[in-house]
Amino acid sequence: MLWAFSSPRNGTVHHQLAPKIAALDYKKSEQSWKEKPVVLTEANYSKKTAPPAQLREMENTEVVKPETLDELIKILHEIFESDHINVDEVKAVMEAYESNPQEWKQYAKFDKYRYTRNLVDEGNGKFNLIVLCWGEGHGSSIHDHTDSHCFMKMLQGELKETQFEWPDSKSQGDMVQKSQRILQENKVAYINDSIGLHRVENASHTEGAISLHLYSPPFQTCQTFDQRTGHRTTVKMTFWSKFGERTPFETTVSQENN
Repeated sequence: MLWAFSSPRNGTVHHQLAPKIAALDYKKSEQSWKEKPVVLTEANYSKKTAPPAQLREMENTEVVKPETLDELIKILHEIFESDHINVDEVKAVMEAYESNPQEWKQYAKFDKYRYTRNLVDEGNGKFNLIVLCWGEGHGSSIHDHTDSHCFMKMLQGELKETQFEWPDSKSQGDMVQKSQRILQENKVAYINDSIGLHRVENASHTEGAISLHLYSPPFQTCQTFDQRTGHRTTVKMTFWSKFGERTPFETTVSQENN
């Protein structure tokens, strides 16, 4: 069963692999993702279009406003029942939800030494939903998303996102910065590996920040990058808590990244 992301603005299927781009095949019986043979490359990525039947046009779809976090989760489950997901629809639904601390505070677990990843919902096997809590000055390393789609909604405070180009094997010195922006409360940002890499950080030294992340498909490892050299390291993802409950304490330093 082919499952693809699409955008209504230009009809492009967002198969987000880098340096190659491939379609993903999801089999419910095995609860697993498998790559199909490569169908696109970065060179012709912007020129390929999906057949009309694969598109879910936003102009013909009324976005339902979730009144609560539970309702947002329910709507996301319904969206991801489809085999063809519209990126802009997911962004619109997540942005339509107005952050209410009473609904997510049970998942907001801070650590004074590092930011935390707190699992809220495991989705239907095609995504997971995570609350990330960023203390003053906390930030991630530069990282990829392991061929997944990443949606990030600000629930409280502000975060700074810096995007980078993928390092070339022949390049030397500092990684190339593409852009930088401030993510404000209730706004939603989106990135995948065809767009590039990014680093997220709480630049405030007086206020914490909280963000809600949707990853599709979920992933257990990612690559982090040294900004000075482009050297990459594979790291394991961990959760500080699951469904509001602290996970078993780890004696080693967590390698988690968002």
